[in-house]
Amino acid sequence: MNNLKIINGFLSQPDALNIHAFEKLYVALRFQEGRIYSEEEIAELPVVTASHPHYKEWLLRKNSCYKLKRYVKQHPKICNILEVGCGNGWLAAQLASVTKGSITGMDINALEMEQAWKVFNKIPNLNFIEGDVRDGILRDNKYDLIVFAASIQYFKSLKEILNTAAKYLTLQGEIHIIDTHLYKSCEIPLARLRSKIYFTEKGFPEMADHYFHHNIKDLEYFSFSVLHDPHSRINKLLFNKNPFHWIAVKNSYP
Repeated sequence: MNNLKIINGFLSQPDALNIHAFEKLYVALRFQEGRIYSEEEIAELPVVTASHPHYKEWLLRKNSCYKLKRYVKQHPKICNILEVGCGNGWLAAQLASVTKGSITGMDINALEMEQAWKVFNKIPNLNFIEGDVRDGILRDNKYDLIVFAASIQYFKSLKEILNTAAKYLTLQGEIHIIDTHLYKSCEIPLARLRSKIYFTEKGFPEMADHYFHHNIKDLEYFSFSVLHDPHSRINKLLFNKNPFHWIAVKNSYP
């Protein structure tokens, strides 16, 4: 797996150091939260037992996974898919079951990347890359769909990461953001405070410097559609409300 870190040259030394520091902090927090799973558990995700400490969270992830898979099946032109921040690879593996195209999961987290390889190595159209999408590691690869599932909040600038991802889209490609909160300007200060309190209580106050609250207004720079609005009247009437946006950003090619 180590050779996957280098496709288009080494990471620059400062970037490598920053990634290593974040990775170490992130993994320690995930262990503390009980979110580093066994290989047996990963193979069953998004299904967990009702007694699981994150059962309600996984109900939401299961629902968004089902809707994303249905979307892919309804759009046969979507073949090659990239998931940025794939973690242990469970969602990438699910997507591999609904297309004959190639699925690539990408993450800087070496521990979960190793788990992904071990658990899902027999899926023929599934591949994993350990690295950062911003570092040119994907070279000239193009994708019909790029997915950020509960991961875009780890990128400081929403505009920057979407512009970067768009470079790897096919002409009719899309970027989908799921399982992530997007905020109005007035909501961001309180959201930042909540996160800072949470990370401090968990014993990782530094994590607040790596977790970002994106302004939904920044999407105005792109051609996008809202596939799920958590503030919609319909969602508010549901018993199991989905609190996350589902955003589809179209490729704005010339």
